[in-house]
Amino acid sequence: MKKRDAEGAGPGGAAPRRGQGELEAQVLAAVRAAGGPVTAGRVRERLGGGLAYTTVITILTRLHAKGAVARERAGRSFEWTAVADEAGLVALRMRRLLDGEGDRQAVLTRFVTTLPASDEQLLRALLAGAEAEGEGEAEGEGEGEGEGAGEGEGEGAGEGGGAGDRERGGDGAGEG
Repeated sequence: MKKRDAEGAGPGGAAPRRGQGELEAQVLAAVRAAGGPVTAGRVRERLGGGLAYTTVITILTRLHAKGAVARERAGRSFEWTAVADEAGLVALRMRRLLDGEGDRQAVLTRFVTTLPASDEQLLRALLAGAEAEGEGEAEGEGEGEGEGAGEGEGEGAGEGGGAGDRERGGDGAGEG
């Protein structure tokens, strides 16, 4: 067991452990706050210097592998630029978890059926908007067709979430 794990947050002990993804979110926020390319040393300074330089490099490298930051050579090191925001980082995590599962339909069905009705409606609207946007691009209509995206909600959006409708009785009431 690592010393940090054993100590806890008692008097004179180490700080409590961060939540999963919390350090990545802090590093990403520091890169975004820089407003442009930034070195790992500057990121460390922006975070208050409490982290080891190697820890910052490790987190930046992980963020790069996830597509949340880009890097470009600057002499012997790299300069880092944010590509995603915190919401994008969470979305990348969700996608990675989904990609690791064998039965995507079961996972997505369970996910949708556990959402509050308002989140399910938001998800359906987003899916309908994305579908309408994709149809507009396929037909060569360009991006100007986005305003009517909510109109065919019953057509395309219901196809993937049918199980959620059945379990909720079709009215979105849920068990709540």
